[in-house]
Amino acid sequence: MSDNSRHITPEVKIGKIRLGNGAPVVVQSMTNTDTANIEASVEQIKELSDAGSELVRVTVNNEDSAKAIPYIVERLQHANYNVPIIGDFHFNGHKLLKQHPDCASSLAKFRINPGNVGRGKKRDTQFSEMIEIALKLDKPVRIGVNWGSLDQQLLAGLLTRNANLADPASLAEINRQAVIESAISSARFAEDIGMSDNNIVISCKMSRVSDLISVYQRLARECHYVLHLGLTEAGMGDKGIIASSSALAILLNQGIGDTIRISLTPEPGASRIREVKVAQKILQALELRSFTPTVIACPGCGRTTSEYFQVLAQDIQRQLDNSMPDWKAQYPGVETMNVAVMGCVVNGPGESKQANIGISLPGTGEQPVAPVYEDGRKTVTLKGDNIAEEFMNLVRGYVGSHYQD
Repeated sequence: MSDNSRHITPEVKIGKIRLGNGAPVVVQSMTNTDTANIEASVEQIKELSDAGSELVRVTVNNEDSAKAIPYIVERLQHANYNVPIIGDFHFNGHKLLKQHPDCASSLAKFRINPGNVGRGKKRDTQFSEMIEIALKLDKPVRIGVNWGSLDQQLLAGLLTRNANLADPASLAEINRQAVIESAISSARFAEDIGMSDNNIVISCKMSRVSDLISVYQRLARECHYVLHLGLTEAGMGDKGIIASSSALAILLNQGIGDTIRISLTPEPGASRIREVKVAQKILQALELRSFTPTVIACPGCGRTTSEYFQVLAQDIQRQLDNSMPDWKAQYPGVETMNVAVMGCVVNGPGESKQANIGISLPGTGEQPVAPVYEDGRKTVTLKGDNIAEEFMNLVRGYVGSHYQD
């Protein structure tokens, strides 16, 4: 597959969200509240939706969580939050969906893990029960394989066959093959039961970057289903962000992936929205989608010993982010705007001219003036102690004059 082509898939609709068939890559996330705690779950879903999560998955693991789902969805709708809610099922999903029809009908999609749906003869029966409920309600499903919870019967069979080969594959390769076979065979089984391919999403979550890339490249060659991308157990902080970005950027740049989640472990008590922002930034860096104006700023060097331009760049980005909720509704297209905040005469004027609007601040020993450029043309030179606010006023003016309906 070339870097310029997309993995061709049918279109899956989840509420008003479209996945696959050339639709923009969709950002999703997952709550970490106890789903049975309706108030806490509703508030976290609102927070994730406000941050830009277009799909939100919740755990449905027991009677109380299943009973809570209709109330969660109802409260969200009353608050004008129409983000689709996905139910994440393991082990007992067939029972919960059957015993709690209001839960099943309230959810926008079911996530089924083939490794945790049952063992032996029960696996096919319990998987079928979940698919049949989805069919009756016209709900899409994600068949989500995770290498940490593989179908052990499938894995054992592959290991046995591999041991008898003259040149056996490595254990890592067998694991990769197992997750792929589990996902594709389960999706095809769902089709045999009667589910259309435009109601099926598959994922094969791995925790190593190289494994994830290899698995999804094979999936893109071997099947046509909508693909959900994510590095499972990515970890905390920089480690999780770097690992997820490394894997997903390669795949997305190859046209592989229709929806993504960044599975970051949050700091204790910290907000869950960081994973949403990271997902957005990956898509924006790859120029697949735009979510907020981009601030272009130089890294600094010996010519910029003052921190002034760093503080200004940070302040501009913060003000742009804070303005976006209002701007997005009022000024369509503003999320594609580029703003340059540069620190000296070497690259400052050139970068500023390339941006929609940019400022070139004086470096160490340079004349204390800051020319501003709009669409490649110098419009004004700022001086004095109030450059930051004056420049933001110019940015606001630019937005108002260039992004009207």
